[in-house]
Amino acid sequence: METFNKLTSMLLHALETREPTVDLLDSFVDHWKSITNYYIETTDDSRPVRQTDIPWHLRQMLDILVYEEKQQAAGETGPCTEYLLQHKLLETLCTLGKAQYPPGMVQQVLLFFSKLLSQMQKPLLQLVSVHRPVQKLIRLCALPGSHTEKEEAEFLLAVCSRVKQDPHTLRYVLVVSESFQIQDQSAAKTPASPQSQHCTQASNQTEPPLPDSPTCSPVQSEPDLLSVLLQLTKSQRPSASLKAFESLLLLSSLRSGHSAEILCGHARLGELLAGRLQELHTLLPVDGLDPGEVQSWPHTPWSSQFSHCSSDLRLEPPSSDHMTNFFSWFDFLDHLMREAPEVLAVKLAQSVHQLWLLDVVQPQLQHTCEQVVLVSTSLVSAAVRLVQSSALLDQLVHFLLRTHPLTHLLLQRCDHISDQISMASLSLVEELLQKPHRDILDVLVLSFLQSRSYLSPPAAGQEDRHTESNETNEDSDDLEEDPFFSDSLLSDSQVLLPALTSSSSSAPPPPSALGSAADVVNSFLCLVPVQVRSAQLLQQGGYESYVHDAHTLVTECQTLSLSWDWPLSLPPPSSSSSVESEEFFEGRLLKVLFDRLERVLEQPYELNLRLTAVLSRLTAFNHPLLHEYLLNPYIHLSHCSRSLFSVLIRLMGELMQRIQQLSNLTDRLLNVRRHLLGLDHSTGLEHLTLLRGLIILEEFCKELAAIAFVKLPLDRQ
Repeated sequence: METFNKLTSMLLHALETREPTVDLLDSFVDHWKSITNYYIETTDDSRPVRQTDIPWHLRQMLDILVYEEKQQAAGETGPCTEYLLQHKLLETLCTLGKAQYPPGMVQQVLLFFSKLLSQMQKPLLQLVSVHRPVQKLIRLCALPGSHTEKEEAEFLLAVCSRVKQDPHTLRYVLVVSESFQIQDQSAAKTPASPQSQHCTQASNQTEPPLPDSPTCSPVQSEPDLLSVLLQLTKSQRPSASLKAFESLLLLSSLRSGHSAEILCGHARLGELLAGRLQELHTLLPVDGLDPGEVQSWPHTPWSSQFSHCSSDLRLEPPSSDHMTNFFSWFDFLDHLMREAPEVLAVKLAQSVHQLWLLDVVQPQLQHTCEQVVLVSTSLVSAAVRLVQSSALLDQLVHFLLRTHPLTHLLLQRCDHISDQISMASLSLVEELLQKPHRDILDVLVLSFLQSRSYLSPPAAGQEDRHTESNETNEDSDDLEEDPFFSDSLLSDSQVLLPALTSSSSSAPPPPSALGSAADVVNSFLCLVPVQVRSAQLLQQGGYESYVHDAHTLVTECQTLSLSWDWPLSLPPPSSSSSVESEEFFEGRLLKVLFDRLERVLEQPYELNLRLTAVLSRLTAFNHPLLHEYLLNPYIHLSHCSRSLFSVLIRLMGELMQRIQQLSNLTDRLLNVRRHLLGLDHSTGLEHLTLLRGLIILEEFCKELAAIAFVKLPLDRQ
């Protein structure tokens, strides 16, 4: 065979030295006749095609077509190409490939089509004599038991690459519904380019506006380009699977508005892609999954399965293998929607919403089995954390926060009888608060604070926050009268504040007037009485780390909210008459958070960490309502209303009553802190939950003081 190749090269080189037109056509026709004569003269139908001259003749025909095109002037079609089109050679080859005669013929046909589409410069797919055999050949791909997946994937990638170069040809290879064809008639009547007109005349065929064949019915029973590609993504041959993924990305990234509309009009695209996600979800062994592992599942790039390390995945347990497959496909959909035009991305995300979230995830979230609830909540939490496309994030937010029964259920579970379910639900809320979507805070918190009906009527009548010196003086007096805010504690806070402020050289010093940043910071620092503080026992009382962490958190939250056009000042409070008739409701999220915070001395340490993390993140957002309600200790609350500071005040009162019965409190706190740091592995520590809760409160109050310190100078400038 190598001898034949060398001989062909010599012949072509000789042809280049003289007038090639007639000789090229004769040679092209001779090669084709040699192929057809094989079927006339040969009686052995078991001889593999590789043992015949057919592959060689096909390569020579392709070389002639490519060479001829290079010799033609721009826009002209050579005689060999005209012969290929007029005599429907591609149709014949497709029929021979389908018949698999000789055995293995379909492989040679696929290779010929692949190279023809990738090496020819002129757009050919709009020609009937090209796109119809291409469509037929597509339907021969990804059949059960196929041994030509590599060649099939190369052919399909060549088709999609050609469509990427000439987006208008998408409608010639993708079967669309009749309703979309009717809608598309006016667009199809636009004059064709001179080049396409010339090619059409060369083929002596009139091209209809859209393929007019029985396969264009709304109900498609035969495989089409999209379903074939999806099937090939499941191939056990990594090279074939990778090319199928790349082909889908090429199609979805078409920027031509008309092509995007065609893909949107192809209802099966969303159904196929979202259906695959649904299928992979159903394969997850819910009973055998660890919710913690699911929730913290790392980013799994869709292309990672094709890396050299992918073979190592086979060594993992089956459950991990299923999780890898699921999150790989989720990442692929997310990546695809980021690359796709907006209209297509929205359409695909809506399919994911319907087929995966509503049909599969929602029933699991509403299940009565604790394991099912834990795994499904953790899975959604991981999906929220990993999603990057705005279209898919929109649908996740809509599903979680706009589906009323489900939203109520998820928030209610933040205060569930099962601590594990509560932690999973709080983790989901925390993940939501880290996404760049304005609706999340609006729905969960801000819509309930907008009226400011948490203020008592006298305080609500004062608009200017900078003229509240009398009010803050009264508040300060009230705090000093509180038994837990003794003079010794207030004086101690004056020592703590300089330590806090001196740790941040970039932040301007807070004002010194009553009700200023200094007073707010002091208020939170003073909440935990000196006799129950334990951080300094292990030299953990330095505030540099708290300010650094607070600065990072506030910066992150401000970056998220930059494009949300939040107001710079507070909205006017409700009138006195409406405040009296309206009972303030902080919203289901803040209600469960405050309810949980009131029980911080009775709850597991890990749950308290998650709870305070959510509250800290809420306080870090730079919205005036969040600042007033969560970080201002001096507001006058209306009847039966509570704020973050008031909850902490009551909690400290309960704490002081309970610790009076404990002896050697300092030693016990030291042992518990050492235990939490892994420095002490002793077991059977008494009052462990209470002491851990006390430590959490101390850390939380310092976090709030640091957040207030970072935020308030910016707010007060």
